[in-house]
Amino acid sequence: MKKLFLIFGVISLLFVIKPMLGLDKKADVLKTENSVTIEHVDTTEEEGVLKGSFDGLKQFYNYTGFANITWGHFAMILIGIVFIYLGIKFDYEPLLLIPIGTGVIIGNIPFVAGNMTGIYESGSVLNFLYFGVVKGIYPPLIFLGIGAMTDFSSLIANPKLMLLGAAAQIGVFATFIGALYLGFNLPEAGAIGIIGGADGPTAIFLSSKLANGINLLPDGTTVKNLIGPIAIAAYSYMALVPVIQPPIMRLLISKEDRKIRMKPPRAVSQKEKMIFPIVALILTTFISPSALPLLGMLFFGNLLKESGRTERLAETARTKLIDIVTILLGVTVGASTQADIFITKDSLLIFTLGAISFVIATAGGLMFAKFMNRFLKSDNKINPLIGAAGVSAVPDSARVVHQEALKSDPHNYLLMHAMAPNVSGVIGSAIAAGIILSFLG
Repeated sequence: MKKLFLIFGVISLLFVIKPMLGLDKKADVLKTENSVTIEHVDTTEEEGVLKGSFDGLKQFYNYTGFANITWGHFAMILIGIVFIYLGIKFDYEPLLLIPIGTGVIIGNIPFVAGNMTGIYESGSVLNFLYFGVVKGIYPPLIFLGIGAMTDFSSLIANPKLMLLGAAAQIGVFATFIGALYLGFNLPEAGAIGIIGGADGPTAIFLSSKLANGINLLPDGTTVKNLIGPIAIAAYSYMALVPVIQPPIMRLLISKEDRKIRMKPPRAVSQKEKMIFPIVALILTTFISPSALPLLGMLFFGNLLKESGRTERLAETARTKLIDIVTILLGVTVGASTQADIFITKDSLLIFTLGAISFVIATAGGLMFAKFMNRFLKSDNKINPLIGAAGVSAVPDSARVVHQEALKSDPHNYLLMHAMAPNVSGVIGSAIAAGIILSFLG
């Protein structure tokens, strides 16, 4: 404290003796001789300060979103808000639509290029997070979580229902043909076709391999980057299952057929549940080795669940891990819809094809179920409604089938029966993606 007072006293003494020593006289003389010049300089400096302030404000405005917004940005932000609204208000896949909708808003905030802000700018944070989409890292992790959540008992108890999941994949190949007809090249058409499987992770995985904006065609041209439109279309139609499927069910299935009651599935032993993922992994990946990242993780997750020895790993896979990956996947896929890249004729065509493919896939499952009934005994017939669950929107399709059956017969419970074609649809879409990748990759 004494040192502090000493320093303060010395500084005060200097201020006191400075005039006594005449140190300010030179400044006074200069002030008198140059007063006119200083006034002129002051005026010039004031003008310079005003101009600099105006230029600074103008530069600041040019860096804001207000100066760079376009109608495309505005439209995409509205779409993002609609996605969030659908997820919150109507409970349409909120775990998907809310992250995607938020990502759409994030990706369409106008910015000045070159500041490592946008998802397509190398070195930006969003670009690093988008790496998991571009390289197909997130989808296998999603499949791991799905496997750890899925109970395959209904499929094990009634294996013939797997055919319904296979029949629904007609939407994939119908969309592939439609995309070729509309002028897309083979890899792009293959990536678009998988929308018919109504499986978002599979659509992202395949489009990251075939329509990533990097691969070269035989003629030297680069394929288009269609990951964003394909992913948004796939997830949008997954979320709209409760809207799209019921009218098709009522159109194609008579009320009498909707009332068909199925036998309760037999009890499945724990040993069967443990053996199933191992056998299914080997069989499906031998058929479609290119789908190994998806199918391998799906059945690995299910083995964690059913083994009885790895409950902690299974719990992590079906909760924390899948939640984190869903957040990253949803936000980055949404952010990839930058207006200048997303709003194109190709995006419109992809959404149109996606809607048609979803209708074809649903109809294919329903009609094949009716076809199967021709060969089944009267006491063993299946309710054709469960054919609609062949699309791999798990578990929404099965839930919609169950609700539609209850409208015709309040005591007709089809949920467990519908889960069989529903989970087989997940497997079927992954196999279809692997086959397409084998031919076109």
